[in-house]
Amino acid sequence: MVGLSRVAKCCETCNKRSIYGIINTKKRKRVSMSGTKKYENLILYICDSLGGSVDGKKKLAKLLYYIDFDRYEYKESMINISGDTYKAWKMGPVPDKYMNIVSKLVKSGKLKHTTRDLVCYYHKQEIFTSTVKPDVSQFDKDDIVVIDRVIKKYGGLSGKQLETLTHQEAPYLSTDPNEEIAYELSFYRGTDFSDVLAVA
Repeated sequence: MVGLSRVAKCCETCNKRSIYGIINTKKRKRVSMSGTKKYENLILYICDSLGGSVDGKKKLAKLLYYIDFDRYEYKESMINISGDTYKAWKMGPVPDKYMNIVSKLVKSGKLKHTTRDLVCYYHKQEIFTSTVKPDVSQFDKDDIVVIDRVIKKYGGLSGKQLETLTHQEAPYLSTDPNEEIAYELSFYRGTDFSDVLAVA
């Protein structure tokens, strides 16, 4: 496995393909343990943990990214929660299917999708509000640990702040624009899970 210093060097010189090429020399392993129901409840869980609502489509996308990539990296499980894939869009990692899941939740009445005007902005901010509690039986113990950790660490940040953070990390820096981000790149972030591993 490539060391973090080498990844940082590659990112600094914008040599994106070298990292991705190294990863692709081995068989890619992305294990999905999710179905639509689990994905739906993940979004409901995020909303519920943030007082019932998530402010902004960008914020929801970035929280899902951190949850999935942290879960993959945590204990080297190589498992994500949503089962989704992520693309390196201009504003950071974006899950492919999350708005489809949002639409299903809205249609079923489990989620409200509203908008509000933002001061000094020309566009409206989208608000996602849960109307039911999540089914936590969909998640295992490690899922809950990771989700709660991400909410605690990043839940108070705005979508723009989360975008800035993701732009500084190996998964985004090492992926060509609009291409799929390899989950294996999560290991090159060097995430410190000591806060939760100590009590696991």
